Amino acid sequence: MKILSVVVPCYNEEESVELFYTELLKQEKCFREKELELEIIFVNDGSRDGTVSEVKKLHERDKRVRLVSFSRNFGKEAAMYAGMEKAKGDYVVLMDVDLQDPPALLPEMLSYMEQGYDSVATRRVSRKGEPPVRSFFARLFYRLMHKISKTEIMDGARDYRLMTRQMVEAILSMQEYNRFTKGIFGWVGFETKWLEYENVERARGETKWNFWKLFLYSLEGITAFSTAPLMFASLMGVLFCILAFALILFTIIRKIIFGDPVSGWPSLVCIISLVSGVQLFCLGIVGQYLAKTYLEVKRRPIYIIKEEL
Repeated sequence: MKILSVVVPCYNEEESVELFYTELLKQEKCFREKELELEIIFVNDGSRDGTVSEVKKLHERDKRVRLVSFSRNFGKEAAMYAGMEKAKGDYVVLMDVDLQDPPALLPEMLSYMEQGYDSVATRRVSRKGEPPVRSFFARLFYRLMHKISKTEIMDGARDYRLMTRQMVEAILSMQEYNRFTKGIFGWVGFETKWLEYENVERARGETKWNFWKLFLYSLEGITAFSTAPLMFASLMGVLFCILAFALILFTIIRKIIFGDPVSGWPSLVCIISLVSGVQLFCLGIVGQYLAKTYLEVKRRPIYIIKEEL
């Protein structure tokens, strides 16, 4: 029998663990029909509530439940990487514990895998229940990434994805510290079937992703899979050099022809402020890439395990 590994990142999700386990086991008939053994890997990403205790209770009842617990909060990207690294399955699926990734889709996803796909990915066709501002900026981010990056990142894509062992190994081979898994999925390639579904709200608890965290995550994606911001900074530098040269010529010619003294210090202050602001902005772009390089060359581990069942 083949093995299906279910990787479930968790951060302060004690209310959802039992509920997720119950919903997942409702698909057990399908797993038996397809001759799949199940292993469930809960990756505790430094939770401060009773998440670990809830997983241990499940482990006592069902030895298919495994626990990987971090020494601190390393982030969801690290949790997904750790889960894939620990997974033994011929198929590996990434799922959120809050049931926004419906387990009821698994039978359909497995049927597509039997047709020869390397991956079955999910995307939301609606953002029902999300704040309008958050939805607007999310769509803006995906449109921007589509234009500035060669890597395919689908609008509304979830981390909920079923993959073959070959694809998982390809993802694990990318051991970069600054991870943006949505981009990595597209970068490694493989034949992917996209499965669309309506947005599902959380079953329990509150989201850990506020607007600021999502903004920083979007910057991670832009700097990880596009060098367009660096090109933008270079073009801005060239543009302002040309503009400055033109202004110098204009000032000299006006002095020769009209003999007017150089005046207008308020406009001069505005120009200096504008140019300085653009310089700092471009320097900040370069700094972002330099910071990523700095973190990569340190070769720190992506995560540290405190406890494992």
